[in-house]
Amino acid sequence: MRRKRKTNPQLDKLIDDLKRNARESSAPIWRDIAERLERPRRNYAEVNISRINRYSNANDTILVPGKVLSAGAIDKPVTVAALGFSKKAYEKISDGGKCVRIEELIKANPKGSGVKIIA
Repeated sequence: MRRKRKTNPQLDKLIDDLKRNARESSAPIWRDIAERLERPRRNYAEVNISRINRYSNANDTILVPGKVLSAGAIDKPVTVAALGFSKKAYEKISDGGKCVRIEELIKANPKGSGVKIIA
């Protein structure tokens, strides 16, 4: 059976980068994220800020294999990496924390240590 490729070339490159980094760094977290992103788009995670606030501590690094939505409030500084952010979510997180793309997180933390996945 042939692997279906994504039609978005940036997403396809991200999946390939995640798999390559998982092999090179022996970091299974990147393999897990690649497998989640290979699924159909309707199965991607949609996480509200309130959930990030509930399950994180100050200065945590959070990874969302999908989109971050703006419902709720966040009261601690966290770094959130995601496939996408709504405008309001980006503004709310950026007030005290940091929003990054998944590619930037891979470069900053190739081993994936200390990263929490919220889906």
